[in-house]
Amino acid sequence: MAASYFDVDGTLVRTNLVHPTLFYLVNQHNPLASAAKLLQTAVRSPQLLLAELRDRRTFNELLFSAYAGTSHDRLHLLADECFDTIIKPALFPNARALVRRCRDEGQEVVLVSGALDFLMDRLAAYLGATGVIANRLEVKDGYATGRLLRPVVAGPEKARLIRQHARDGGHDLDDCFAYSDSYSDVPMLSVVGHPAAVNPDTRLAMLAKAYGWPVLTLERT
Repeated sequence: MAASYFDVDGTLVRTNLVHPTLFYLVNQHNPLASAAKLLQTAVRSPQLLLAELRDRRTFNELLFSAYAGTSHDRLHLLADECFDTIIKPALFPNARALVRRCRDEGQEVVLVSGALDFLMDRLAAYLGATGVIANRLEVKDGYATGRLLRPVVAGPEKARLIRQHARDGGHDLDDCFAYSDSYSDVPMLSVVGHPAAVNPDTRLAMLAKAYGWPVLTLERT
């Protein structure tokens, strides 16, 4: 069986990692806690902007540090609402159809995202995907520490995790597919036999044209 590996932000949905994080920050256990979290994140915004330009892993670690002190119960209590109000409305037209087509062709469909696993589990269930490779928060004594468990899903690490997933699942990477919108995901796209650019940024569009990769635009109905 072949597998299809999908990046999420920008590929299947219009949102990025910041949108769900802001949802959680404004939905702390009381308004004062929410205000404090938002202020802390605002103070860190220059660091976040710089990290996004330089190192996606560092950006993820800085961003998710904002979850420190949030209870495990609250993370999961708000997950359905976060999915319904932030992620689901941001799905690109035809995202579900593309996943369905892959499933109809007998492929395993895996979402590969720097987002948090419990949110990606909900997206996978909605789309009909069969698996998730996503970031996981460290939780101690029932509360998030603000640290990510290893491995951190970001940048070139996605390619290694896809190779590992394919090996563990008995998939031949030459028969597998990968989809992304971003030039930063070229390592992920390059490890499979059938890469495709979806809603590509300028550099990825140019690379896809040079290599003859398929280009899909899911914004179109």
